[in-house]
Amino acid sequence: MARPPHAREKALDAYAEILRADGERAATIDAVAARAGVSKGGVLYHFPSKEALAEALLERFHEVSEAELIEMQTDPEGPSRNYVRTSWQTSEEEDPIYRAVLRLAQSSWQPAITAIEQIHKAWGDLVRGEVGDEAIADAIMLIGEGLYYHSAMPGTWTAGTFDHSIDDLLAVVDRLKKHATSSSEPYPWPPSAPPTP
Repeated sequence: MARPPHAREKALDAYAEILRADGERAATIDAVAARAGVSKGGVLYHFPSKEALAEALLERFHEVSEAELIEMQTDPEGPSRNYVRTSWQTSEEEDPIYRAVLRLAQSSWQPAITAIEQIHKAWGDLVRGEVGDEAIADAIMLIGEGLYYHSAMPGTWTAGTFDHSIDDLLAVVDRLKKHATSSSEPYPWPPSAPPTP
């Protein structure tokens, strides 16, 4: 009997969902099969081990990351504004692959740790290339990371603690960029190709 053509994608999506919700230990082959609505044999046909699931997820992560880097580099507003703007009010639905790989990194799986480090370095390289000032680039990165952390927290405890609009923060980014270009020679922009994650 032929397996459904999208069983592989369903299993991989289910694996990512379990990782995000419950962590790496909960993401067993049995749990993936149950979540995906396919037989255990159907999962094992495509992914003979948990390691194979993790490697396939990392492949998908690299594809998504490459597309995001190109979008960040080619954004008419520049990488700094893109980074801060896309860090605002994120949700599991918007970045499911990143969050799933982050859970793998938190379980000390070295390939996931390396992948997270590489994408953060690539984002930082684009921002540094635009502003030409290490400290200002770090400040812009920290604005984005703080926004991401704030928007990713569960519950409602943060609801009344942050009342700035994204436009307010992008205006801060613009002021930082202006200071960088007035105080030092900017790096050549744009670079010839996006950094490789």
